[in-house]
Amino acid sequence: MHPFEKQLRTNDNSLLSLLIRGALWGASFPYQAAVVCRNQAYRYGWLPTIRATVPVISVGNLTAGGTGKTPACAWIAKWLRKRGNRVAILSRGYGALADGLNDEARELESLLPDVPHLQASNRVENARLAVEELGMQVLLLDDGFQHRRLARDLDIVLLDATNPFGWGHLLPRGLLREPLKGLRRADLVIVTRCDQVSMQDLANLRTKVQRFNPKAGWVESIHAPVRWKNASGESLPLEALGGKPAMSLCAIGNPKAFVKTLQDLAIPVLEQVHFPDHHPYSPMDVQGIIERASQSSVPPQVILCTGKDLAKLASDRIGPIPLWALEIELQIVSGAKVLDEHLERLCETIQVS
Repeated sequence: MHPFEKQLRTNDNSLLSLLIRGALWGASFPYQAAVVCRNQAYRYGWLPTIRATVPVISVGNLTAGGTGKTPACAWIAKWLRKRGNRVAILSRGYGALADGLNDEARELESLLPDVPHLQASNRVENARLAVEELGMQVLLLDDGFQHRRLARDLDIVLLDATNPFGWGHLLPRGLLREPLKGLRRADLVIVTRCDQVSMQDLANLRTKVQRFNPKAGWVESIHAPVRWKNASGESLPLEALGGKPAMSLCAIGNPKAFVKTLQDLAIPVLEQVHFPDHHPYSPMDVQGIIERASQSSVPPQVILCTGKDLAKLASDRIGPIPLWALEIELQIVSGAKVLDEHLERLCETIQVS
């Protein structure tokens, strides 16, 4: 979620929005220069790329946050585990908490208890540790598209169908981490949240991606709700909370998509509390949430959050109100064969030991 999202929308042409967009546009030039120079340095070998001794799969994106990397990593890790491969996830660990793990790591730990997750800025060293000390056969690089130092055998880029190119501008004017021509490095493009846009929007998106990379595999997916869960490990079927007045609570990159999912489950979202991505909840934040709920004209009967938020809050209630997290899974709706073929080709290179 961009702090100036309202002003960055192209249909907001107030004087304040124009001034903010102009300032951010100017600030994006030095960022663009740094990104282009860095990519060129890797392209021509001026910066070294180090290859692990086992296959590496990168799952990343073009924009800052909110594309659904955690469900995608979980889906791929489960695919590999079902075929008997020992896989570890490597991530930078942005926004790590006191125990050294960030919200995504905690969520993946609950979803994949048999998959090691190593977090550190030096992912090359973590790759070595995963192979030499843990005996891993394949490595899954979480948020790895812009991490060029560790070579990869399969480069997967996620695009959020609801905002695939972050308003078409680089940070901080938009959400793009690098120019769109970076798509040329992708082996596979997985579009997420396809159910929240029209078929024409998807067709237009595919046409635009193919202009940059006509050879990349194309996969369409949705974030399918599975069940409700709480911090105690209890679960409820999806219909259990239907119709209950709710407060939505999240600190993710795309809060609107989360609220839309709740509404699609026939849940009346009367209050929305959103924090920046990876926000660490403080006691003051929790107290503010309790006060907002108590002041609502229709008090919420339940507070609903994402798995990442539940991992940080680690509680069954906020004040007197029950807290439930929506568990989701990546579901492939088109291109499943393409994805399987890419993963199967990679598996053929895995050494059995």
